[in-house]
Amino acid sequence: MTSDRPSCCTPGRADERARSPRPAVTAAPSTGSSGAGAALARMEGGWFLMGSDDALAYPEDGEGPVRRVRVSPFGVDPYCVTNARFAEFVSATGHVTDAERYRTSFVFGGLLPDDFPPTRAVAAAPWWREVPGADWRHPEGPGSTTAGREDHPVVHVSWHDATAYCAWSGLRLPTEAEWEYAARGGLEGAPFPWGGELQPGGLHAMNVWNGSFPSHNTLEDGHLGTCPVDAFAPNGYGLHNMTGNVWEWTADWFHPTWHATGPSENPTGPPTGTARALRGGSYLCHASYCRRYRVSARMPNTPDSSTGNIGFRCVDRTPR
Repeated sequence: MTSDRPSCCTPGRADERARSPRPAVTAAPSTGSSGAGAALARMEGGWFLMGSDDALAYPEDGEGPVRRVRVSPFGVDPYCVTNARFAEFVSATGHVTDAERYRTSFVFGGLLPDDFPPTRAVAAAPWWREVPGADWRHPEGPGSTTAGREDHPVVHVSWHDATAYCAWSGLRLPTEAEWEYAARGGLEGAPFPWGGELQPGGLHAMNVWNGSFPSHNTLEDGHLGTCPVDAFAPNGYGLHNMTGNVWEWTADWFHPTWHATGPSENPTGPPTGTARALRGGSYLCHASYCRRYRVSARMPNTPDSSTGNIGFRCVDRTPR
């Protein structure tokens, strides 16, 4: 199986670097529910089997080999950060996202109206459109809003934006190992947070593409774009939408083979890199071209990139 990574899943901003320095977050960290959202779910930590030797995985993504890894106890948000929570952060800090600074971001063309003006498409993945004015407040560009989507995950946020939110809230992004430990929900070797079947009992358990990508979505799971962060049943650790809905930024630099020789206890990825690791897949994943809606799947994108299918969730700043 071949891969169109990264443009098929999350197009990057590799050729559009910011010309001005990114302002620091100066507001005091939140001490209320606005920053942390719901109470963090406590993870006991311990040894687990990380990665996958799935024959249908993408070799260049570096999911394998399966290896034994230990993480210390930590807390994780049961939900991705929502539009409502991110709005509180912006109101408190005046933060300007990378998408707003670039004045453009990437939007899935199937979410744009038929009469939307023509804009530049990603060559390897023409369903991705670069839309001037698309940002977290305007997910499909000028004229669109998050009204009615306050409980949906915030999107069009870069790794820089996610870490700024974390700094304000007194939390941090998870490492890849922490993310996968949490996503597995206590199940060993299962490809999904709930077990081994894509549709357990014939029911949809996550928000991914259904039908023929990218031309026709049957909407069998009830959603075309993002869905509320508490949609679908949680995994065994009480965490929602660990796969599907939106890709989630992690703290680690991406490398396809680092884990083979890196530390097995509280691994954090390589010390440097050009792209950060994303986890979980999104509402655009489909077996025909991007079977990355699994707990072991991963992919890279540059830290200043933003799209309509990338979000994040937070964990404890200091594991204990």
